[in-house]
Parts: sequence; structure tokens; C-alpha cells
Amino acid sequence: MKKIEALIKPYQLDPIKAELYQKGLLPGVTATELHGYVRGVSEQLVYRGIEQTVDLLPAIKIEIIAHDDLVARIVATLLRVAQTGRGDEGSILVSEVSQAVRIRTGEIDEAAIG
Repeated sequence: MKKIEALIKPYQLDPIKAELYQKGLLPGVTATELHGYVRGVSEQLVYRGIEQTVDLLPAIKIEIIAHDDLVARIVATLLRVAQTGRGDEGSILVSEVSQAVRIRTGEIDEAAIG
């Protein structure tokens, strides 16, 4: 089992969910709103006549726990849908999950994420 975490722009969430669902690659997903800092990326805003630099920009972190055989397809789909050609596209992290337990049924490991 693997955990896939992707940091994306908020407007990318719906297209990513739709594409993963359409391909049968979305066993479940958790999405968290956050603000992140990327070196060299900021926006200049004027608020009440004062110019301000905003360097904590909004992002979404999606987390997917998947069977090992689906990971490459999920990552390829995330890359294809999330790439914008700009320098602030986020990242995808893949890590090992040592154990999973479904609280409702008590299922363990692979059965818990299926």
C-alpha cells in the first residue's frame, strides 16, 4: 500500500477528481485546504492603499491510499492533469503505508482500502 500526497492549486481539485474517478483510480480521497510558501513565488496585492507581498499562497493537499499496482497510473494522471507550465505547480509525494485499519469493519491492510 502507498500513500500519495499531491499539493495542487485549488482550481485543479475538481478536474483531478473527475479524471481519477473516470479512470476508476479513485478508491477514496481526502482534500485539505492550506497555504504554502514556495521560494521565489509571491503576489503583490494592494489592500486599503498599501501594497503587500503575499507569499503564503492557497493550495490543496489531496491524499490517496492506494494498492501498489495503481500508484503509477494515479501519479501519471495527477501529472497530466495538474501540469500548467508555470513554476508554481506543487508536488507529488509517494510513501509506504505500513498498516491500514477500517474502523467500521475492522478490516486490516489491503482489505481496508479496497
